[in-house]
Amino acid sequence: MSKHFFGDTAVLLGRSLRHITRSADTIITTAVMPIAMLLLFVYVFGGAIDTGSVPYVNYLLPGILLITVASGIAYTAFRLFMDMRSGIFERFQSMPTARSSVLWAHVLTSVVANSISLVVVVLVALLMGFRSGAGLPAWLSVAGILLLFTLALTWLAVIPGLVAKTADGASAFSYPLIFLPFLSSAFVPTATMPGPLRVFAEHQPVTSIVNAIRDLFTQQPVGAGLWTALAWCAGLLVVAYGLAMNTYRRKVS
Repeated sequence: MSKHFFGDTAVLLGRSLRHITRSADTIITTAVMPIAMLLLFVYVFGGAIDTGSVPYVNYLLPGILLITVASGIAYTAFRLFMDMRSGIFERFQSMPTARSSVLWAHVLTSVVANSISLVVVVLVALLMGFRSGAGLPAWLSVAGILLLFTLALTWLAVIPGLVAKTADGASAFSYPLIFLPFLSSAFVPTATMPGPLRVFAEHQPVTSIVNAIRDLFTQQPVGAGLWTALAWCAGLLVVAYGLAMNTYRRKVS
């Protein structure tokens, strides 16, 4: 790692954040779809879904938070693609700049932008009746899970941002990630699903992460479920980071 890595990353992060502040509509757009889904499912479908004694908005929010992140990282891939097309990367390579700092600046920008969108979604959920008696440690645990999840998906977004041929192609990879929560415990209990689908839903990462966040919000014992969620997030982060850095080295070599 270059001795200039942290300074270079800070400078490039400032550049990316300035782009975000000049186009704040991207953050708003990122939050609009999850909020629309929150409103739709709570007020239209919520009465038909049995979640026991848990209000449906409380049951639904963890999955909506993951969809918010999956929606937001599409902009990371898009911004990275535009930088690749504009020749910014070649310009930075001709300067004494740490090579990976460019990618880290985009990743950290994604973390900041997605954090703002997540806060907006939680505030809307509170207006809709979401309540949690969870204490500060539980909220910090939820924030940590969402941070790991955001980092993992953002590094995954780096790959299409580097290799896509069109801007639409760079963004489109996020669509399956947005759809995945529908095949999990995010919207309905998995026990209501038919056999093969239930098996898939109960063993895919989104269900583990959603259940862990839901248990933290409702002050239920998390046990091994929390470690399973963290393992999914950390494992995906390690794999995505390795693939992204390998792709980047091939692109700029």
